[in-house]
Amino acid sequence: MHPSSSVDPRLLSLTVRIVTAYVSRNHVQSTDLPEILFGTYRALIGTMTAGDTDDSVKATPRQIEQSITPDYLISFEDNRPYKTLRRHLALFGLTPDEYRAKWGLAPDYPMTAPAYSARRSALARALGLGLRHRPTYAPPAATSAHKGKGRRDEEE
Repeated sequence: MHPSSSVDPRLLSLTVRIVTAYVSRNHVQSTDLPEILFGTYRALIGTMTAGDTDDSVKATPRQIEQSITPDYLISFEDNRPYKTLRRHLALFGLTPDEYRAKWGLAPDYPMTAPAYSARRSALARALGLGLRHRPTYAPPAATSAHKGKGRRDEEE
């Protein structure tokens, strides 16, 4: 670490805390202390930059096949089951397309579990959603007799 290089105060503070904890439990020569400090700081910088550039992670075809179950989709981000991945991916700051690209998934990889999609589809059909010609709404039969009357008139 050169005097001209910029030092991240958060990393420096974390380095001091880590080395202090290490030195308090281990016997360290005073001549080795600078190398331990610099090595720890370099390791922390390495972990921060490695996490940013790690785009080479791809799922294998077997993992992709196993991630789709009838009731759930297994997330590659945290290996937990979800009925739908959209909200879960938003927590990681990913869109479905970014998620597919990150893990090497096909463009038609589902974002909802098959059984969940089927239930939602059946519910929508039962409600008549998506019909081109919706049935016209027929109000109750006695509407013409009550036309113009308020609620108080009906009670009397």
